[in-house]
Amino acid sequence: MAQSRRVERVAALIRREVSELLISGIKDERVQHGMVSVTSVEVAGDLQHCKIFVSIFGSAEDQEVAMAGLQAASVYVKGELGRRLKMRRTPEVAFVLDRGLEKGNTVLGLLQRLETERRERGDGEGPADPADPAGATDSDSDSDSEA
Repeated sequence: MAQSRRVERVAALIRREVSELLISGIKDERVQHGMVSVTSVEVAGDLQHCKIFVSIFGSAEDQEVAMAGLQAASVYVKGELGRRLKMRRTPEVAFVLDRGLEKGNTVLGLLQRLETERRERGDGEGPADPADPAGATDSDSDSDSEA
């Protein structure tokens, strides 16, 4: 189901404000253990609840500590959102660890490792020419033009 324009606009505003709060507003030292960034915000259709997805760059321990700090700061974040956005009812805030970037980096690392292993074995010097789907070589195309 598609979200209404208002819900999308509120989600974008919340994302911007929480990003600013991460830079200068949240004083909890635990949040500074990893590099925290807001990846996305999901707001319920009735604007009563929102999930703030965050990516935390660092070790697993740093991620746990930073998430604990964010959970502790959720009441403060809700209060600041209420003051900054001037909404009738401020949504309940829940922080969720987004592992999408982490998974993406893992997949990219695996692909790079496979490429390195393939080159070390000497398998295939490169991808086939996309303009030549039949796999014809230069010698094949020369013989066709002479005929």
